[in-house]
Amino acid sequence: MSCHVVFTDSGEYAESASINNRAPFKESTQLGGCCVTGSFLSSNMAWTKYQLFLAGLMLTTGSINTLSAKWADMFSAKGCHGNPEHTFSHPFVQAVGMFLGEFSCLAVFYILLFHDKRSPEPRMNVGQSFNPLLFFPPAMCDMMATSIMYVALNMTSASSFQMLRGAVIIFTGLLSVAFLGRRLAPSQWLGIFITILGLVVVGLADFVSGHRDDSHKLTDVITGDLLIIMAQIIVSVQMVLEEKFVYKHDVHPLRAVGTEGLFGFVVLSLLLIPMYFIHVGDFSDNPRQVLEDALDAFCQIGYKPLILLALLGNTVSIAFFNFAGISVTKEISATTRMVLDSLRTLVIWVVSLALGWEQFHGLQVLGFLVLLTGTALYNGLHRPLLARIPWCAARMNLNDEGSDAERERLLNEGRVPASEDT
Repeated sequence: MSCHVVFTDSGEYAESASINNRAPFKESTQLGGCCVTGSFLSSNMAWTKYQLFLAGLMLTTGSINTLSAKWADMFSAKGCHGNPEHTFSHPFVQAVGMFLGEFSCLAVFYILLFHDKRSPEPRMNVGQSFNPLLFFPPAMCDMMATSIMYVALNMTSASSFQMLRGAVIIFTGLLSVAFLGRRLAPSQWLGIFITILGLVVVGLADFVSGHRDDSHKLTDVITGDLLIIMAQIIVSVQMVLEEKFVYKHDVHPLRAVGTEGLFGFVVLSLLLIPMYFIHVGDFSDNPRQVLEDALDAFCQIGYKPLILLALLGNTVSIAFFNFAGISVTKEISATTRMVLDSLRTLVIWVVSLALGWEQFHGLQVLGFLVLLTGTALYNGLHRPLLARIPWCAARMNLNDEGSDAERERLLNEGRVPASEDT
């Protein structure tokens, strides 16, 4: 799932790229499935207890989201009609649960809106009026990408799954240049190159582990890794669509996430019906060898209720993760959100090792560090360090002026009047 958040220099919260008459923003960060635009906080004040809570909530729920999905994949149980015990391999059912979690963000939005309207001084920006169908194309991209990634998660490890999702910055950067006319800074091009190098290292780690690990066949691991990277291409298309067509309407992020979740939940739930009859042979691990056997999933849950706990963990964690991520950007900074998102990969890797889900590989550590470096360069995390050097600080100011003009051009090209409803 992706969302788009704008964070301004003054610490005010803007919910879209169309920040009419607001403070200029400085940085645009790509966080896995989420595009966060904002600046670094100039204040060095210590975090409040609420900010610490939000950071911990984002890190915890983000990690639980991937770990619970992988946990569900590791269960084995009997199926319908007396089928023998087999693994719980139902990626599309898991994707439906994920969209249900996103859909719940819409309920959270209306609860917050109701509470805000009852306050003496309403502060919540509900944005412009818009046609909800604007969210349908990015929701379909989200549906395809999420389904592919859950298929891939059955084939590879949870840590590799999370690391390889960093490939999204490569395709998002290239597509934003091609279709949004954006000019990337040299540091961003360098970040993309280093990210590609990190993906190669992670792929080599999986190749080596595929010869030693009996839980996954080498062909499955390689196929899973390629599917994850392919899914990031779809995610990048989704993010470009959101930026170009959706967020010019100044939509609140929770409303955007919830609306896309609604479309994804309804469409994918309906698609489970034809998937039940589409035979795909050995590509599927369910007994009937169809694309998705939802009835078999429910039977397995009945025989082993712990599977339901794993699915609920995925559904609930994605809802809280979206809320916490948006709140971290609002209360702290977009940079903090990027750091926490990177730490989430580390937490998933450490927990997977502790639970014995995978073995330690030095190449994977190197791949994580390289990916982290590439992501940091692309998202401008090096800027606070360079700002301490006078010559570099002067050059950064010049680059910021040029980038602000470019962003203003991009915004003005697709700006829609407040009264217009596409």
